[in-house]
Order: sequence, then structure tokens, then C-alpha cells
Amino acid sequence: MTQERKLTGRHVLMICVGAFGVIITVNLFLAYNAVRTFPGLEVKNSYVASQKFDERRSAQEGLGWTVSAQQVDGVLTLSITDAAGMPVEVQELNALLGRPTHVKEDSEPAFVFDGTAYVAPMDLDDGNWDLRMIATAEDGTEYRQRLKVRVIR
Repeated sequence: MTQERKLTGRHVLMICVGAFGVIITVNLFLAYNAVRTFPGLEVKNSYVASQKFDERRSAQEGLGWTVSAQQVDGVLTLSITDAAGMPVEVQELNALLGRPTHVKEDSEPAFVFDGTAYVAPMDLDDGNWDLRMIATAEDGTEYRQRLKVRVIR
């Protein structure tokens, strides 16, 4: 003969506390990892960065440059052209390539100007990448841009 077990208020309470405990624990874990891996900081002090924003933007737009980036067959290409569509060779180029969500895969491509664009050997995994570049024009004007690079194989 089997004994029938009854569902009591105590059992329901333990089920609810257990279920909500698991949900809250998972949410806290995910929130902690989201903040730890991507703090969301663009600049350390936004007020200071904003003081000369319009001036820097006007100088950058005055160059008339068009910038694009793509990765094909293991080569990352950064194209900088002037208003007439001619390739631009800059005085100095600094770039950082990485994922939009974390910094583990960040690297600095070794760009070389080939006469038409800047190229660097980069074998990238599929997905979205950000190329943050700072190019200095011959007249000393800084050109800052964050470009999206989508890699699909």
C-alpha cells in the first residue's frame, strides 16, 4: 500500500523561495559579469572631454575625409580618402581593433600605406569588431573615428 503525500503550504513556500533564489542568483551573476567585462567608459571625465568637442569636430570635418574599413582574406584595410576621392597618407596613424563588448581580443594593427590604403595582416574571427583610429593630418589636425568592421566567412 502506498502512502499519498500531500502538498502543504510549507512545500509551496520552499518551492517559491528556491525558484526565486535561483532566478535572483543568476541575475546577480549576469549583472556582475556584464559590468566587469564592459564598464561602458568612453572617456574618464565627460565634462573635460566636452569642452573642445565642437572645435575638434569642425576641424575634423574641415579635412573632408571619408574613412572606411574592411577585412578580406586575412587583410584589414583602412581606406582614407579626401574630398576629391584621392587616397590620403597621414602623418601619424594609431589604431586599436577589438570587440565592442570586451577588451580581451584588443590589438593594435600594424598598418602600412600601400599607395591607396592602409593595410595590415589580421586574421579575425566572425562577428562585429570596432576599429578606433586616430590619424594626424599633415597640418596636425587630429581625425578620430570609430569604425564598425563586420567579418562574415
